[in-house]
Formats: sequence, C-alpha cells, structure tokens
Amino acid sequence: MEDEVESLRAKILELTREYARLRFAPREFVPGTTVVPVSGKVFDGDDVASLVDSSLDFWLTTGRFAAEFERRFAAYVGVRSASLVNSGSSANLIAMSAFTSRSLGDRRLVPGDEVITVAAGFPTTVNPIIQNGLVPVFVDVHVPTYNVDPTSLEAALSPRTRAIALAHTLGNPWDVDAVLSFARKHDLFVLEDGCDAVGSLYRGKRVGAFGHVSTASFYPAHHITMGEGGAVLTDDPKLRRVIDSFRDWGRDCWCEPGRDDTCGKRFGWTFGTLPEGYDHKYVYSHVGYNLKLTDMQAAIGVSQLDKLDGFGDARRRNFARLRAGLADLDGSLILPDATPGSDPSWFGFPIAVREDAAFDRNAIVRELEGNRIGTRLLFGGNLLRQPAYEGVLHRVVGELPMTEFTMKRVFWIGVYPGLDESRIDFVLDVIRRFCRSRSRDAG
Repeated sequence: MEDEVESLRAKILELTREYARLRFAPREFVPGTTVVPVSGKVFDGDDVASLVDSSLDFWLTTGRFAAEFERRFAAYVGVRSASLVNSGSSANLIAMSAFTSRSLGDRRLVPGDEVITVAAGFPTTVNPIIQNGLVPVFVDVHVPTYNVDPTSLEAALSPRTRAIALAHTLGNPWDVDAVLSFARKHDLFVLEDGCDAVGSLYRGKRVGAFGHVSTASFYPAHHITMGEGGAVLTDDPKLRRVIDSFRDWGRDCWCEPGRDDTCGKRFGWTFGTLPEGYDHKYVYSHVGYNLKLTDMQAAIGVSQLDKLDGFGDARRRNFARLRAGLADLDGSLILPDATPGSDPSWFGFPIAVREDAAFDRNAIVRELEGNRIGTRLLFGGNLLRQPAYEGVLHRVVGELPMTEFTMKRVFWIGVYPGLDESRIDFVLDVIRRFCRSRSRDAG
C-alpha cells in the first residue's frame, strides 16, 4: 500500500509540473500593450509541485516544510534562528513586541519609551512602535539612498530613547556601521526591517544579520514568495523564545505542533499563582497573537529558496541597465545610489525629479502609466501627513526636508526578475523620449 501511495504521489507531482509548464508559459511582450509591472512573483513548475506535495500531506498548520525553511533561511542570512509568521508586517509586530518582554528585565521597553525611525517609509515599520504604546521619533532620510540620515541620530536621542527601527529602503542597506555604532554607544535595541532587502549585502554580510532582531517578507512582490509570509530572525536564544511565544498565542511552551513534552517536565513547572504542575502547554507568558503560517505556504518558500541568489542577480542586472540607460538625464532626474560598502539586491529603482526640471513627478508618472509601465510612490511619503497618524504621540527631529522632497518628487519602477531586457529597454525608451521632448519644449 505504501509503495502504491508513493508511486501515485510521484505521478501527481510529475503531472503538476507539466500543467504548470503549459498553464504559466511566458507570453509575448508587446510594447505599450503588455503591462510592465513594478513587481511580481516569479515561479516555475517545481514551486507549484512543492505546494501540491505539501497539500497531499494535508498537514494544514506549520510542519516539515516550515521547519526546513526556518533552518535553511537562518543559515542563508547567517543567524541562529528564523521564525516563520504569516506576513512581513506581522514579523515587524512580533519583533518590536519582543523588546517589551518581561523576560528582558530592566532592558524591556515599556509604554512611553522612544524608538527612532524615519517617516519616509512603509507604515508597518512604524505601526508596531505605536501598537506597543511606544513613541516613534522621526528623523530625516538621505537622498538618493533614501535611508536614514545618520547625522540626525544624536539629535534624536533623549533619556527615553530605547530602540531603533529602520527598513533597508527598496533593498538598499542603511549605513550599518553608523547605526550600530550609535546603538552600541547608547545601549539601544535595533530592529532591522529587511522586508525589501532579502539577499542584500553590507560589507559582504547579508542584511538581517545586524539587528538584535530582523524581519523578512515573502509577499508576491518581494524577493521570494510564499503568497503571504514573513520571518523574524535573531542570534539571541532568549529572544527566539520570546518571538515564538508572541507568535504562538503568548504561550510559554515551545513544543512544535503535534509534539508534546519537549522539555521533559510538561507537568513539573510552577508559574506564578497557577496550581503547581499546571500543563505547560497552557501556560501563557506574553499577551500574544496567532501569527503562524501554513505548511503549504512554507513549501513554496522551500522551493523558492533555491532560486533566491539567481533572483538577486537578475535584480542587480536590471538595476544596472536602468541606471546606465538614464545616466545622461541627470539634469532632470536624480538616480539612486547604493549606500557605500553595500551591494543591494534592489527591490525597486527610485527616481527623483529635480526641482528645476521641465516637468514634475506627476507628468512623468502619467507618461509611464499611459504606456502600461507600472510605477509606485516611495510608500507613505511622509507618514506624518497620512490620515492614520493624526493625533499619534510622536517626536520629530528637524524639518525633515528630504522626507518632504521624497513625498513630492520621488517615484520608483520595477527591477524584479520577471522583467527581461526587452521590457527594461522599453521602459528606458519611454523615459528618455519623455524627458527629451519636455526639455526641448522648455527650451
């Protein structure tokens, strides 16, 4: 019976790969008609087969694929542990919440403590600060790296400053040397949001290995995908326990799903005023959540891991082609720069329209979108101007001039591996024709 089952399974997976080859075959690119998206999932028959392989187990929570992914992804980044969650946003929530754990003693963050961050970013880097009763302190960014301006950090410091939470913008690492030096000097926790930067390097080391905790996202737009999904990474075993507790309802027990008595004393613990020997599986040490993902999602991630370095190479090639093709338009456009010492696996290609250009951002964005070339603004622009943050307790350091500039004049286009040379060249042609025609009209 077992041999028959395995033989049938192998046939199903073989047919799945063949189905995927036919169903998802590449389509002809027609300039101006075919959409050139800013991002998207890139997958093959092996990814689909891995998903089906998991579904045939019918193990619907985390299981063997999740365990494999966590082990391999932690090794890839260069840290001791990776804990899978259902999204990159949840990863940031868990990561910041971990700093509030009572198990950290006097180091734990408490309501009213301050966390330095930037306003020119994505909401879910900042939201966990607010959701934990902490106070975001906003500093400016540097253009054209679009990361934190390290010279503003000292001015942001106060007696209540306890942590820093920063994202590597569009895959471009922030100045790790400067930020970590500041954090060590003032004994601050560092949350390294790497959701847009999986595979990026700083001085030869992968991002995600620098903070006390770091995060990754596996949304379809990101470097690899599980559909939804994220991870929280750390080198600290105590923080790993805390991270998993917040993810898994706040429980104190660390048994894997379907396992019992990993600690060998399930009924031998004493906690607070609970009865002695209360079942450890039902002891809760944190006010937590349920943010696990399914093993079917993890199965896609396991297959995608094999492609991660190749995806990063393609992103770098597309970025380099765009930058070289637009280099002579620097009178109108500000092109992106990698942070010194870094090798980004770019998530996107940010472009700023100079204030003295013959056109504004809206004009070039309309031209691109009219040619079915996808564009995006740099996330929330200035989050302090977003309706969600009206009345939220915060501090601001300075006038944030580059944040304002980013909000008004910056957009980005795609570099993801699904874009081949013909699509990148079409994007270049549209931008170059537009800039030249507007410059001629202005002259």
